[in-house]
Amino acid sequence: MSESPEAPAHEARLLPGKPVADAVLADVAQRVAKLREGGVQPSLATILVGDDDASAGYIRIKQRQAGELGFVSPHEHLPATATQDDLHRVIDRLNADPAVHALLIQYPPPAHIDYDAALMTVDPDKDVDGMHPLNLGRLSVGLPGPRPCTPAGIEALLAHHDVPVAGREVVILGRGATIGRPLAMLLSQKRPTANAAVTVVHTGVPDWQRYTRRAEILIAAAGVPGIIQPEHVRPGATVIGAGVRYEGRRLLPDVAEEVATVAGAITPRVGGVGPTTVAMLFRNAIEAAEKAAGVSR
Repeated sequence: MSESPEAPAHEARLLPGKPVADAVLADVAQRVAKLREGGVQPSLATILVGDDDASAGYIRIKQRQAGELGFVSPHEHLPATATQDDLHRVIDRLNADPAVHALLIQYPPPAHIDYDAALMTVDPDKDVDGMHPLNLGRLSVGLPGPRPCTPAGIEALLAHHDVPVAGREVVILGRGATIGRPLAMLLSQKRPTANAAVTVVHTGVPDWQRYTRRAEILIAAAGVPGIIQPEHVRPGATVIGAGVRYEGRRLLPDVAEEVATVAGAITPRVGGVGPTTVAMLFRNAIEAAEKAAGVSR
């Protein structure tokens, strides 16, 4: 008697970020063209301190993307020996330049530079990363302003792939200022693509797995490679991998590949949240340009 064939392994639906980013960037390009037709040249300025190869590469990618979208992208490259005051003087000059609509300080700077102190000196309306304390305050009370790019990208990714969020239980593993905390504020707001019951948990909680196992939507943002394993996930849940760590040039995500055998939907290891983060940076930039030009939407 022949053995019966094994049942096919479960395969989660993939939630790639590229189609989300493509849609956002297409909208940005149209808005850039409209401003340029009206005599306004949208501008995204970048600042790099030091000579880190990876950071310089990220700046080149952003500048190339800016050019393709129709932005001008003036760049300030300070030597690794630059002081905090040197950096603040450059920021002050760009803040005062009406031709510069958005401003990016490449992270991380050299160890002797206080990034948070530099960020505090950026004009909040030019803060393309959406991380200035004033903009996080605007987010907390639902006022307009640039949104943190990765959280905004995650909301857009869920909406694009028709993952229901309103009324569902969302658990975020990670309480960082760049993802966990602002994402919780964003997804709990009363909006068709949000309005969730959100729990933020972190690795300092001994039984954090108790929370992740009940999530209908689980967002991993701990920055601990492979921390989310199949046994930590509710079967059929949507899993978003937002936390990564680099080992040299190797990307190590928070979500183990085996989680795809349990999840109902999951972001790919590469090309998930990353493309949406970049797209939201340019959405913030065009909104800053429109605001400076007095264009309301």
